[in-house]
Amino acid sequence: MAPSAQPLPPSVSDEKYANVKWEELGFGFVRTDNMYVAKCSFGESFQEGKIVPYADFEISPCSSVLNYGQGLYEGLKAYRTEDDRIILFRPDQNGLRLQAGADRLCMPYPSVEQFVSAIKQVVLANKKWIPPPGKGALYLRPLLFGSGPILGSLPVPEFNFTVFACPVGRYHKDNSGLNLKIEDKVRRAFSSGTGGVKSITNYSPVWITMIEAKKQGFSDVLFLDAATGKNVEELFAANVFIVKGNVVTTPELSGTILAGITRKCVIELASDFGYKVEERVVPVEDLIDAEEVFCTGTAAIVTNIASVTFKDKKTEFKNGEGTLASKLFKTLVDIQTGRVEDTKGWTVEIDQC
Repeated sequence: MAPSAQPLPPSVSDEKYANVKWEELGFGFVRTDNMYVAKCSFGESFQEGKIVPYADFEISPCSSVLNYGQGLYEGLKAYRTEDDRIILFRPDQNGLRLQAGADRLCMPYPSVEQFVSAIKQVVLANKKWIPPPGKGALYLRPLLFGSGPILGSLPVPEFNFTVFACPVGRYHKDNSGLNLKIEDKVRRAFSSGTGGVKSITNYSPVWITMIEAKKQGFSDVLFLDAATGKNVEELFAANVFIVKGNVVTTPELSGTILAGITRKCVIELASDFGYKVEERVVPVEDLIDAEEVFCTGTAAIVTNIASVTFKDKKTEFKNGEGTLASKLFKTLVDIQTGRVEDTKGWTVEIDQC
């Protein structure tokens, strides 16, 4: 059935927490109570959507998202603080990134204000699913896609903006650091393609490399640039940083690398810590020669990379306590969860009244 506007179910109102074993929470789908849906016809702008019970969509088999991959997603988190506030982390940045992706894929988009309002509504409509402090976060997944039927020629008649939520724990639970395989055959993104936006078409084409890497015992895959095959770009769903001496380096945004919001925060924090931060082309040799390597993302937050394997040669890096990654992780999580004062203006508190 297509979702329709209904009063929120009674389960949302009085219970503080859903029946979840929070200590066992991983990073995966957990069905919650409600979602947000807004629709927009071609040539029009998105208006205010509605909170509806979580349900499957009714969608045309000829929709542009199913036939041509016209879709984007975002990812952000809501946290419950120790004094029982609910805060979001830089939701405006996700709204701006969604707009950039929509321009690339020829879709209308909600304003940043509409985007943030939708996120807040979904959080409050699923409040009992926000984990207790220190047990995880409520992950928000905004979707923007062409829902109208199209066969061969534009325009697409209808678009859908939806937000749903899932409680999540750590994406990478291995505190000993990640062991990456540098993929030297399959490329994630190409110049003038969609690697720089969160297009839904960016991910499943490289699942095959992830599956193979997992079989070989690796945690994740680090991809190289398509133009030369000599420079590192990013992981499956995270940006990468290298550290040598007092210099922190990350691949520059050249259209094939996603402009990660956590990446942006880490660049600023590392600079605050007194490091020189470079955004440039990063040859594989520079990564292998690094003292420390880590990755960043909404799901990964900041995670140490213990080793990389390139053409059967394994290189290990500084890992664990005392690393820049561990300091960045603690600083970022303390800000995200309200444990310290947010002097950056990165968090947004949700009014629960």
